[in-house]
Amino acid sequence: MSNGEITKFLKHHYRHFNSAALIDASLAYKQHIAKGGKMLHSLAGAMSTAELGISLAEMIRRDQVHIISCTGANLEEDLFNLVAHDYYERVPHYRDLTPQDEAALLNRHMNRVTDTCIPEMEAMRRLEKALVDEWTRADKAGERYFPHEFMYRIIKSGVLKQYYQIDPKDSWMIAAAEKNLPMVVPGWEDSTMGNMYAGHVITGDVKNVHTVKTGIEYMTFLAEWYTQTSKKSSIGFYQIGGGIAGDFPICVVPMLHQDLQREDVPVWGYFCQISDSTTSYGSYSGAVPNEKITWGKLAVDTPKYIIESDASIVAPLMFAIILDW
Repeated sequence: MSNGEITKFLKHHYRHFNSAALIDASLAYKQHIAKGGKMLHSLAGAMSTAELGISLAEMIRRDQVHIISCTGANLEEDLFNLVAHDYYERVPHYRDLTPQDEAALLNRHMNRVTDTCIPEMEAMRRLEKALVDEWTRADKAGERYFPHEFMYRIIKSGVLKQYYQIDPKDSWMIAAAEKNLPMVVPGWEDSTMGNMYAGHVITGDVKNVHTVKTGIEYMTFLAEWYTQTSKKSSIGFYQIGGGIAGDFPICVVPMLHQDLQREDVPVWGYFCQISDSTTSYGSYSGAVPNEKITWGKLAVDTPKYIIESDASIVAPLMFAIILDW
């Protein structure tokens, strides 16, 4: 994909409404990076199960992403797909499933995410075994790591390679681990692996509940990263969906200003959100970008874009433009 044909097609056909916003936001993204800017990506929803890694991994390898904020689900589901892809089942008629159909999937240990069923034994338990070994080793050694750092450790150890069922270049977590990409994973406790970790704490396999670092520690890390990085580069915010993956990191700026009184820290230098959330001033996901000005997150002159569409469609197209595909 080096001849730019996808970009040419999009620029020719995407001229109005949300399609035009897609073009504008993509070109502004490229301009931000060209000027030496950095970019944070926030991943909400089930983008890893939607196999966003096929394009996001290349964005990471090409230095178009400099830090990621994602849900624990996206962190682990990229690896689920990596080690169990051949066991996944797609359910195109998912809208027609009855409660009895759903119960039948449960009985087969097939956990459904929209049109895709994740196999518990081949995906979740394989990853759990590798992580438990790391959790208990660190626990006994008195070491502590962030959730994503434990994931990086098992990727780099090669313990999962025997199970790989997709091309590793299509895993964004492998791309991130290879670059040791900074990451924050707010609310990791809400994920499948977070639940499993709690279970191993309860059973006593892990003695110190804080062997896995916490969300507050993620925020203190992000505060320092943002403070130091913004001294040299404008930092942009590229948001897929909403929720905690977006709200957690974007709040670092007003926290630095209002709680730490660091008046010389700039606000976010670019903002783009892909969302199908209904526009609403009562929610974070549905708020228009200008509302963020009142919270000290964006400035009046910050380039702001919102693309009201399905991120599984929009994000790969934007990445194609950014990567000149």
